[in-house]
Parts: sequence; C-alpha cells; structure tokens
Amino acid sequence: MTTNSTDIASIKASPDAIITFAMVVGEHSGDTLGAGLVQQLQLRYPNAKFIGIGGPKMLALGFESLFDMEELSVMGVFEVLGRLRRLLHIRKSLVEYFIANKPNVFIGIDAPDFNITLEGKLKKEGIKTVHYVSPSVWAWREKRVFKIAKATNMVLSLLPFEKAFYDKHQIPCTFVGHSLADDIPLVSEQHSARQALGLLDSAKILALMPGSRGGELSRLVEPFLHSAQKLLSKYPDKADELTFVVPMVSDKRAEQFNQLHQQIAPELPVIVIVGKTQQVMAASDCLLTASGTVTLEAALIKRPMVICYKFNPLTYHMFKGFVKLKWFSLPNLLANKSLVPELLQAQVTVENILPLVEERLFEDQSALNQAFTDIHLALKQNASEQAAIAVTNLL
Repeated sequence: MTTNSTDIASIKASPDAIITFAMVVGEHSGDTLGAGLVQQLQLRYPNAKFIGIGGPKMLALGFESLFDMEELSVMGVFEVLGRLRRLLHIRKSLVEYFIANKPNVFIGIDAPDFNITLEGKLKKEGIKTVHYVSPSVWAWREKRVFKIAKATNMVLSLLPFEKAFYDKHQIPCTFVGHSLADDIPLVSEQHSARQALGLLDSAKILALMPGSRGGELSRLVEPFLHSAQKLLSKYPDKADELTFVVPMVSDKRAEQFNQLHQQIAPELPVIVIVGKTQQVMAASDCLLTASGTVTLEAALIKRPMVICYKFNPLTYHMFKGFVKLKWFSLPNLLANKSLVPELLQAQVTVENILPLVEERLFEDQSALNQAFTDIHLALKQNASEQAAIAVTNLL
C-alpha cells in the first residue's frame, strides 16, 4: 500500500503494532533486500508493522509506503539538483512522521545520500538506526565513515572486505552476505529459462541491459542499440540466430526504452520483457549491461558480460579524481582481478563494445564459471536471516 498524502505527519501508527520497523529503500535492488528482511522479521514478529518507503516486493508483503520509491531513484549530482526540493520535502516529512510515531528501529537500505542524513536525525531523537548496504567508503570519500558512525547503531555489509574496513574504524558492522547469492541457484539452467520465456534453444542471445534508473538508461540505450545493429550487419548469415532481449524492471522503464528504441533504431528487432531480469540473464549467452547490482546477479547466474557506465558529464568530471579503485564493477572488485571487461564514460563506444561482445558471445567462456562460483559461495550466507538476527540483537 502506498500513501499519497504529502502530509504524512498526520498519519497515526496502529495501536495494534507491537513492534514497528521503519525502512526506506530507493531502488529495485534495495526493494529486493528489503523484502527479504521483512519476510524474516515477520517470522520473528508476526504482529509487527512495516512502514516508510518501499518498492513493489515490499508492498506485496504488507509494507506501508508513504511515498513512491521511484521518487528516490535518482543518481548523479545534477540529476539530484533537479529534484532537490522534492527530495528534501520527502526527508523532512519522514523525520516528522517518525519522530511523532517512533519506530523501534529505522533501517535505511542503500540510498546513502538520502538515508544516512535521515538516520542521523532519527538517532538524535533516540531511535535506533541501521544502515543496510555499506556505501563505497572504501573506494572514495572515506571520511564519510565518521558520518556513518554518528548516524547509525549498526552497519549491515553485503561484501566481506567491507567489514574489515569498519572494524579498522571501530564501527559496529555485521557481514551478512548477499541475499542474491541465497536466492540464485549455484547453476542457472539456460534451456529451462529459454522455455519459460518462449525463446529458441538455437538462438544466440545477447541481453541488452542499459539500467534500471531513468538517467543511466537514457545515456546507454543509444550505444547499446547501435552495437546490436553493428553486430547484426557484421554477421548477416546469423540474422536468424542472433536475438536481442531487453529485460526491464518496470513498465515505466520499458516505456522509456521503447520510446528511445523507436527514435534510435526502430528497424532493430528486440524483445522487451518486464519483471524477469534474472530469467533473461539465465537464458542469454552474453550480457551487455550497465554497472550496478545487476553485474553481481550476472556473476551469480554465471554469464559472461561487458559492463558499461556513463555518468552525467559534469558529475563525472567533478568526481573522477576522488575515486581510487582499479575497477568499478562488483565481479572484479570481489575477485580482486579483472574477470570481466569494463568501459567507462568516453570508452562506451560501439568500436569498443563490439569486439568485447563478439568474444563473449561466440567463444567459450566456461573458464569464468569457477571464479563466479567462488564469488557465489563467499556471499551465500543466508543474508536476510543474518540481517534479521542482527536487527533483533540490536533491539
């Protein structure tokens, strides 16, 4: 259930709720984590109330969302500036509501620029706070760790090397693993995924995955479609075999993609599938994808990929000097070596994309499987259960 009223401070918490868990998520990957945590907490507290900002998976479990999650799905300095007034209003409204109707604990799931400030304000009011999914403080803006320490009672980290970083700074942190590693089987069968989606076993499938946020999608659709066009023209004898599938997280993103597709490459045949991203990845031979959590999903599903990312140009130039990472994608960071190719900003061109895709689409990539399996086993820790135990211990 989503509450549309802008004056949420007037809403009263149910007197029947024995324990109230407040949560805020800002995108679909956070919704997945939030849903897993809600399910585990419901097992421990059957009469609990869950309220804040949630996505469709959380809403399906009875979560009450005071605002639409999509309002927080903004990335990049200049994109945020365009929505700043609305974002500040949402955060102020949440602070007022949670102070008036104090939850037993507040759990901010990812969305650090929004949630950590919110957590700090609530912690000052005596509300226990948890931040689920560590920001990349080990990669850039390391001093944010001190703000996190002031704002939270506990950090729940998804990646094993993050806990060591927090331990160094003596900040309470629990490594819980990643729920995706629990949910995705160690072997993702291609044939059954194709059958379920109505795709031919004989097809050579390239998944085009330009992102789940509006801004990133708008920047990556063009090079992705042009790369697919070039691939098709280079292999005319494979025209009946080559299939381009585009998984979208929502109808809204599918509509945005379809509009761009018609503008950029209306003659290119593509199959758009909504709400079945993991199934599409399992059915594919190779993925051309935006960076983000989806690259971890791809590694867990054990499919080769080419990873691209383009920021707003001004955002990129402002912050490129602050980042101190060899790699920006999760598979490479977790392996601590270059497992999959990465293209960033001006590197995201058809000329760079095409040979990388060709190699992974037409050549044997089974050697990657062991590295991906090692990542899978390291992250498979019953994350939602571990997170619920940590929250319960904090309570």
